[in-house]
Amino acid sequence: MDAYREFPSESEPTADVAEAQDTTVSAIGTDERRMHVRAYNYWASLLDGRDYPSIEDLEPGDLVDFAPHSVLLDFTSGGDDPATPYIGAAIRAECDLPDEVQSIGDVPSRSLLSRLTDHYLQIIANRAPVGFEAEFENQRNETICYRGILMPFSSDGDTIDFIYGVINWKKLDQPAEAASFASPPVDSTVNADDALELNEPIVPAAAGEAAATEIEFAVGLGDDAGLADRLWAARESVEQLKTADGRSREALYQALSRAYDFALVSRCEPGEYAELLEESGVKSQARAPMTAVAKLVFGIECDKARLTEYAAALSYADRQGIEVGGFLAFIEAQAGGLKALVAAERQARRPEPKSDTKTEKAREKLRTVPPVALGMIGSDEEFALVLTRCDGGVHQAIGVIEDPALVERAIRQLGA
Repeated sequence: MDAYREFPSESEPTADVAEAQDTTVSAIGTDERRMHVRAYNYWASLLDGRDYPSIEDLEPGDLVDFAPHSVLLDFTSGGDDPATPYIGAAIRAECDLPDEVQSIGDVPSRSLLSRLTDHYLQIIANRAPVGFEAEFENQRNETICYRGILMPFSSDGDTIDFIYGVINWKKLDQPAEAASFASPPVDSTVNADDALELNEPIVPAAAGEAAATEIEFAVGLGDDAGLADRLWAARESVEQLKTADGRSREALYQALSRAYDFALVSRCEPGEYAELLEESGVKSQARAPMTAVAKLVFGIECDKARLTEYAAALSYADRQGIEVGGFLAFIEAQAGGLKALVAAERQARRPEPKSDTKTEKAREKLRTVPPVALGMIGSDEEFALVLTRCDGGVHQAIGVIEDPALVERAIRQLGA
């Protein structure tokens, strides 16, 4: 634990701070969503079967991808005023933090970090990661829109006594950046005293209780939500499904629904989708595109048989032209649920039986052959096999079959 009290303060106005400030705006575009996805994936990678990652596994200063925009809160001395053993350079610059800041209580009011109080209280109450987005007027009278994720860590595997956050922001009075967030729009009239909270925390099932039947992810997804947000939401639904030990049909359908929406939106963002595939080590195949989606959402370690079923269900919904937001109602309307969609997709993939073109051509020819009288059939054999054709309900002979094997079979069948 001592290592977390020895992090550099990053408070000096060095070139690194200036560089962090210069790159803040560029990080707010589409990449800022991926930053939060990567942060969540990093947190999940440290779980190792536990409820919370160990604080001993976290090195904030070494996480180049997040360090300037991250903060570590230490609750080991109490929850009223958590210590701040690590504050990233970009956050320090945005908040105008003096060197002597040692806890949240030392943070100037109306600064970005002062806005975290409500959010970290949610994470303590709900014992799960919390995503958030809001706006306020900062200490420089600038309207700031910020988005972030707070993730719990533990020193004993049970108590949440550390929280690690990754935060991005932008100034709303800069026209070039006004549309950089693709999530639901923020009410620009909100001030520092009543910042608009757009999202809800992840609420896992309590020990010994049934898993929640409705999954609500931390990021409130609107119709224009970005691709990375949708992947993040789908993955969190999967985590909720794991909490339910795979027994909640509602949780599974919610995860599949968000996976389906992600799949449809990915077609409009091929570049970003390719990056997400590469980051996750997943390869997409043209003949089975939904398999890659299933792996991205449910994890490449998921049972292959289940991944195949999930991909088949998603493919069938796509085959039926289900639109974004319509999968949940679609699968719930099926009498057999997931199994029904899987069976329907497999049936749809089966090739049509090949027609015997030679036989059909022969039939067409024999339909025009003139009938012959039985007495005119020329055969010296004791038995003959004659082919007839039905015309107007009456069979007429049209020819003799001169195949000894077929004649012999007919004799045995009729004479038995």
